[in-house]
Amino acid sequence: MISELYSGPILDAAAGIPPARRLTAPDASARKVSRVCGSEVEVDVKMADGVVVDFGMTARACALGQAAASLVAQNIIGATAEELLVLRDQMRAMLKEEGPAPVGERWRDLAALETVRDYPQRHASTMLVFEAVADCLHQIGKKQPRDNP
Repeated sequence: MISELYSGPILDAAAGIPPARRLTAPDASARKVSRVCGSEVEVDVKMADGVVVDFGMTARACALGQAAASLVAQNIIGATAEELLVLRDQMRAMLKEEGPAPVGERWRDLAALETVRDYPQRHASTMLVFEAVADCLHQIGKKQPRDNP
């Protein structure tokens, strides 16, 4: 039922999205757009010592995209690249393969998005922020100097 899709926790997360903010000197930036609904998320990531130390984002998205972006923005500082790539994969599995919702102190609120699994046309907008962050992490990884043999 569509009312389950727009539950209180999802609407609360969407309403709690931090103000739009872009970083002036990010390590990487990425923009993702849903071809289905036109939702758009742009993120900037700054990392130091293997963890996210600053995050900027603008989200022009539906309630589901905003809810996901909000929960990521509120919890991303201090996360490692590996943790965030695993999170992206967990979210994809939760939506597309009936996998479990992410757990743990930092990401447990993402379980509110579990109801999106029954609405495949909404998966892309929900995944935008996770894909944008992963894109940034891959960019940063490509910037790392290679070890000399």
